[in-house]
Amino acid sequence: MSGTALLLVQAVIYFGVMAALFRLRHVMGLGAFLCALGVMHFLETYLAAVFFIELPFGLLSPGSTVLFSGKLAILLLFYIREDAETVRQPIYGLLIGNFLMVALVATLRLYDTPISLPGYNPDLVLIDQMGALMIWGTSLLFIDAIALILLYERLRRLLPESVILRSCISLALILTFDQLGFFLGLHLVTGTPFSALFGGWVAKMGAAITYSLLMGLYLSLFERKMTETAPQPLSDIFHKLTYRHKYEELLGKTGHDALTGALTRERFETLGQVTLARGAVAKRPVSLAILDVDNFKSINDRYGHVTGDEVLRRVVDCLRSEVRGEDRIFRYGGEEFVVLCENMPHETALAAAERMRLAVQATLAKEFAAAPTISIGVATFPEDASDIRGLVAHADTHLYEAKRLGRDRVVGNSTAVEGRAG
Repeated sequence: MSGTALLLVQAVIYFGVMAALFRLRHVMGLGAFLCALGVMHFLETYLAAVFFIELPFGLLSPGSTVLFSGKLAILLLFYIREDAETVRQPIYGLLIGNFLMVALVATLRLYDTPISLPGYNPDLVLIDQMGALMIWGTSLLFIDAIALILLYERLRRLLPESVILRSCISLALILTFDQLGFFLGLHLVTGTPFSALFGGWVAKMGAAITYSLLMGLYLSLFERKMTETAPQPLSDIFHKLTYRHKYEELLGKTGHDALTGALTRERFETLGQVTLARGAVAKRPVSLAILDVDNFKSINDRYGHVTGDEVLRRVVDCLRSEVRGEDRIFRYGGEEFVVLCENMPHETALAAAERMRLAVQATLAKEFAAAPTISIGVATFPEDASDIRGLVAHADTHLYEAKRLGRDRVVGNSTAVEGRAG
């Protein structure tokens, strides 16, 4: 098999498996996807250091061209379909996990002389070289991933309609930076010839094009109904990626409902209008979902208030498992809750509300004989209302409609009804 064909086959296999795990995230959870994303960094670094193939334009390594470039592309896809607070989890996990691996291997040098086995003598020089390259490569990966997301968002203003082109340009620029940075470390540690600098760069440009096309194909085939969130200021994205919390997020640690742990209605009155005002300045939508536990009085009457209280706690637990990190959950009163979602268009909010409904239905049906369900009404600023009270009233009208149509459903402006499961 020719070198070009080998690289293309590897890229398709890598992206295909990772995309399949990502697609199944709502079934299997993100754990399988994140583990697969993280386990190959040592192999990437090893191949990038010792395994090269020669093509007409120079030397290149599949570890760097296919695996590392593919990891950045998958992180970008993760961000496109999720958000900054979700994608930062694997970014920091990779940083900490790879540094931990190097530290643990370094402690082995404290042992005098390992026992030699026939044909399996440890190459300590290689281990030292790999440790240095792991530290350098992991540091670059951390910088690359954050810069890639920020650059992608910057390009959204220039190329609002083309995900593929934005992805390709972003990957090409970041991989160019990475090729220069990693080759410098590789050359100093292993003496890799300069022909690998240009050859690896050309190969990474090909990887940027290939992975961008594969991302576009995946999005058009499997997630075409999902819309991107509205553009955000780069400072907001950077704060989320680097765990820099805003003042109102720190305030959110107080004012919690004692029973459910959700924020109180008083906190909603304070934060709701502030959130809308921020959305107005940034020209970003804010969606609000108001939900009610169906037939809650009958649950209390039949099973008792202790069971009713546990139902409310478990409803909030289910909501937390489905919302984004920056979304806020409030106990609005009794068995009513409000979820406030900044920078979320109406269609995206409807899809998020449907995920909440399904999560509550599936989880509580297993835990309670009453099999509690929820009804949800959704409204979005600024099209539905210009202030928080108007937004609540609009969502409450949709909630009433959901109740009238039979409960256990989501109602919003552009839906008739999200069908009842089961």
